[in-house]
Amino acid sequence: MRPTGAELGYARVSTAEQDPALQLDALTAAGCGRVWVEKASGARQDRPELAALLDYARAGDTVVVWRLDRLGRSLRHLLELVDDLQRRGLGLRSLAEQLDTTSPGGRLVFQVFGALAEFERELIRERTRAGLAAARARGRVGGRPALVTPAKLATARRILDGGGTAGEAAAAIGVSRATLYRAMAASAPAGR
Repeated sequence: MRPTGAELGYARVSTAEQDPALQLDALTAAGCGRVWVEKASGARQDRPELAALLDYARAGDTVVVWRLDRLGRSLRHLLELVDDLQRRGLGLRSLAEQLDTTSPGGRLVFQVFGALAEFERELIRERTRAGLAAARARGRVGGRPALVTPAKLATARRILDGGGTAGEAAAAIGVSRATLYRAMAASAPAGR
């Protein structure tokens, strides 16, 4: 059984042509007894080496990265990873940014990051709502344009009234039968 409290290194380069030597040297110098090397874009959801590291790690261990951008592709993704590490009882240390979530100061910095990310998300939501309200006030309705316009619906009704099938009417206006049925039901007078 291995002792807990190990420093576990994670290095990532975006392409197979890039060399992780700089990261490996820094992680080894920082005392990492074992280092997992990923050769994949940070935007990829599936990172087998990171998954292997997390599977190996035990409560009390610290994941060490050369820079935070080697671990997370965005602040939001990084915060999710740090939250997951904390739930597992793991720390995170970044050498370049000199952050260490095993210390009170490091945890505070990440909590500030989290608060800023939440603030940014709320601002985006608020701006989106305000933009939609302004567009509605100018008469613009959001969402995708309707597939079945009043003119297309009139064409479909003429085909149906002339003895054509729903499939023929739908094909003539370029929609599925289900879409045609929904459009007809939505345009039908109430109580009909």
